[in-house]
Amino acid sequence: MRLTDHCKEEEEILYRVFEITKQTMSKFESCTGISQARLDILHELFDVEEISQRELQKRVRIDHAAVTRHLKQLEEKGMVVRRKNPDDNRFTFVSLSAEGKSKIVAYCAEKKRFISNVMADFSEEERKALMGMLSRIKENVEKITN
Repeated sequence: MRLTDHCKEEEEILYRVFEITKQTMSKFESCTGISQARLDILHELFDVEEISQRELQKRVRIDHAAVTRHLKQLEEKGMVVRRKNPDDNRFTFVSLSAEGKSKIVAYCAEKKRFISNVMADFSEEERKALMGMLSRIKENVEKITN
């Protein structure tokens, strides 16, 4: 007997949301070749010539250590370029390399294909209803105080 067999319906719903999230993140990366966090970083860099690492971190809403780790790995793959601010080397500027600019187009196409597969067989009405329900769950979670 599974643990979820003992859970109330509401607990089962949240459990499924959690499981879907974990599975989707893993499958997304397998299918697209990049994590959603790194794709978010590349998207932000695509829209600007150059940005400070601190500002990039704020825009993608990822903690400092994670952004640094992602950028280091993207830099090793030749997709981003980082340089110290010549006036204050405590600050780092980040930009998308030519390789990064060409790859982001392919990543976006793969993401689009992935989303189409995930949402296959959902009608427009079902998608709107699901979006409304997920938005309400998100709002309820945001209202929770520690």
